[in-house]
Amino acid sequence: MRTLEESDATAVLLEALADAAEPVVLRGIARNWALVQAGLRSAGEAMDYLLGFDAGVPITYSWGGPEIEGRPFYSSDFTRLNIEIRRGQLAQVLDEIADTFGIAQPPTLYVASLLIERALPGFARDNDAGLAGQGIDAAASIWIGNRVTASCHYDTPDNLACCAVGRRRFTLFPPDQIDNLYPGPLEPTPGGQVVSVVDVERPDLERYPRFSEALAHARTAVLEPGDAIFIPSMWWHHVRSLEPFNVLVNYWWRRSPAFLSSPLSALQHAMWALRDLPEPQKQAWAKIFDYYVFGPGGRAGEHLPDAARGELAPFDETQARRTRAMLLGRLNR
Repeated sequence: MRTLEESDATAVLLEALADAAEPVVLRGIARNWALVQAGLRSAGEAMDYLLGFDAGVPITYSWGGPEIEGRPFYSSDFTRLNIEIRRGQLAQVLDEIADTFGIAQPPTLYVASLLIERALPGFARDNDAGLAGQGIDAAASIWIGNRVTASCHYDTPDNLACCAVGRRRFTLFPPDQIDNLYPGPLEPTPGGQVVSVVDVERPDLERYPRFSEALAHARTAVLEPGDAIFIPSMWWHHVRSLEPFNVLVNYWWRRSPAFLSSPLSALQHAMWALRDLPEPQKQAWAKIFDYYVFGPGGRAGEHLPDAARGELAPFDETQARRTRAMLLGRLNR
């Protein structure tokens, strides 16, 4: 995986990385964060530092028994999850994590995607990646846990993930490997996003033989405290936390206008409307989608006057509202 050392990483422009759509490790860009420095001294000091900003809001977290070995995942029949979703206070969760130190196979405790502005006001003052200075509007989230494995999944936005406490191993796969990653159910999911059902670290290649091809395209890096990784939109990533206490701060941002609809909603509608059609019809619709959606953006309307293009022209907020209203009207018939 491409890696930029600290002197180059701190000056990198994230939008240029997003344009390239390739993952990059950025060494040391968060090394001076107060949380990183506290964590380098001790896990206890890092916990105390976090609690100094705790707003006391209730938080949700995942809990799993020792038998899941740190991997929030599915039951054997893929119909339910192997974790419980609990509610509590940050101080309580940190105490529970501290109680697992020294246990060879502890229960899993995982606070995922907690909005920092809401839960830890003031934290960003001395722990910030500086995205606003690059014109990027991205809320910061924090991830706190013990030795947790986030199963391989993709996210729609671009992602900058900063390793603050502990070390993490990232394994990434390009979007075109989806067929070789054996995605699981759309619902339920361990973390709100579809995950690969393959155990990346202990793959069963008899059951999932195509995964060997995915491994040929894998990119792996271990992040130390203060390092970050840029994960482009739609890249699959498997993340394993390597220490008894681990904290990560990440920033997601979309480079498309907020008025555009969710691609996942379009996917679900397309599965409902198209997937089970007779094969000749599916192939015909594939050509239509290539023409209107996946081909050059202006092609479908280039032979029409501007006033006649409607949805064939680039969307703006007005056209987005019209299309949403039209779709809602059709779906509610």
